[in-house]
Amino acid sequence: MKHIRLQKIQSQLFKLKKLKPIFRDLRESVTGSDQDFTSGSLSRAIFLLSIPMVLEMIMESIFAIVDIWFVSRLGADAIATVGITESLIFIVYAIAVGLSMATAALVARRIGEKKRDEAASSAYQGIVAGFLVSLLIAFPGAIFASDMLVLMGVSAEVANEFSVYTSVMLGGNVVIMLLFIINAIFRSAGDPAISMRVLWLANIINLILDPLLIFGWGPVPAFGIAGAAIATTTGRGIAVLYQVYILFYGNGRIKLQISKLKIDFVLLVKLIRISLGGIGQSIIATSSWIGMVRIISEFGNEVVAGYTIAIRIVIFSLLPSLGISNAASTLVGQNLGAEKPERAERSVWFTGKVNLVLLGLIGMVFILEPTFFIKLFINVPAVVETGARCLQIISSGFIFYGFGMVLVNAFNGAGDTRTPTYINLVCFWLVEIPLAYVLAIPFGMDEQGVFFAIVFSEILLTIFAFILFRRGRWKEQKI
Repeated sequence: MKHIRLQKIQSQLFKLKKLKPIFRDLRESVTGSDQDFTSGSLSRAIFLLSIPMVLEMIMESIFAIVDIWFVSRLGADAIATVGITESLIFIVYAIAVGLSMATAALVARRIGEKKRDEAASSAYQGIVAGFLVSLLIAFPGAIFASDMLVLMGVSAEVANEFSVYTSVMLGGNVVIMLLFIINAIFRSAGDPAISMRVLWLANIINLILDPLLIFGWGPVPAFGIAGAAIATTTGRGIAVLYQVYILFYGNGRIKLQISKLKIDFVLLVKLIRISLGGIGQSIIATSSWIGMVRIISEFGNEVVAGYTIAIRIVIFSLLPSLGISNAASTLVGQNLGAEKPERAERSVWFTGKVNLVLLGLIGMVFILEPTFFIKLFINVPAVVETGARCLQIISSGFIFYGFGMVLVNAFNGAGDTRTPTYINLVCFWLVEIPLAYVLAIPFGMDEQGVFFAIVFSEILLTIFAFILFRRGRWKEQKI
């Protein structure tokens, strides 16, 4: 009997020893790693990069969920305003993501070449470009917020009452721009744990301030929907200050020194040239969402509210997968810099398979029980019905989205931002928007036509990306 017990104990100890390296790598991934991602085990490199990137994207997705959860207590009109504002801010996201792609591609390539000073210079040019562009958006966005809402189909009464949210979000877009760009710098350099901590900080502040400023407490007055915008902008703003501190005084792979800060116009032009493709693909993709919202608004605020909640849930579920695909992007950039294109390609196939399985499982849950997730936000029958139907239909294509986003990010990591731009142009402008309109209005499918059009265009995007990636021209990209 004692012999059997001893064997069981030895078996358990053996299992714990096998798990020890996993726990060690997990700890290293979230605290920061000095791993050279151009050599050694590829699966370990992906693990070390993916874990903090997934956690970062979960934090990013919490921004998309928290505001709408609290604002949903203010009614369907407030939710619709947040949803339409998000569709306008997608333009800011598009530019931020585009500049981030270019900056990340340059930084990753220089890190792979072991040229850290040049990587730091590339990072600074990206920050300067993002700051200047944000100023061009801030002033007209803050002043004409109400007019923009009306153009998007909101009634004048609702626009006058809730446009303060749009005004604050657009006026303070500089924090969105810099948060995206600087976090991309950390990720592409191989320091995703820093990006993760930045968004933890931003979200903790937002979680505290959101209910406090929206509903009021003690001496703090209730600002309503304006409180949500103030809370989010403040959280992001403090996070940006933390990013800047890390860049100058932290122990990351990218270090900025005041004495070396200067605008390198040759490098800046190169960054802008690369970013045009990234900005173009992002604007094409995100402006298609504006088109979707505009078509959806034809069916009333309750339908827009349901769509908005469902899309927030979709974003929440997609962003962790985007974190995994960001790991592939970093590996592609650094390994091309180290002249290891085959290792770069293997990293893409590996992460693509992981993403496919992950999103396939999440999509299955949403298909089987979509109503439960919508009711977490609101219990208005008409809103719940639309949101559940939207979530169910869109999640049916998750298995394709997971693989497609890895392939697209691989092109961007290589500095080939043009290919995804052409793919987005075809899939979103030439297919998605016209198809959504035709299915929704002439064919009489109403909002369901929009939902099916989204799924079809995303599947088409994955097919195109797969074919072009297999050709391998991205391996020859020089930046």
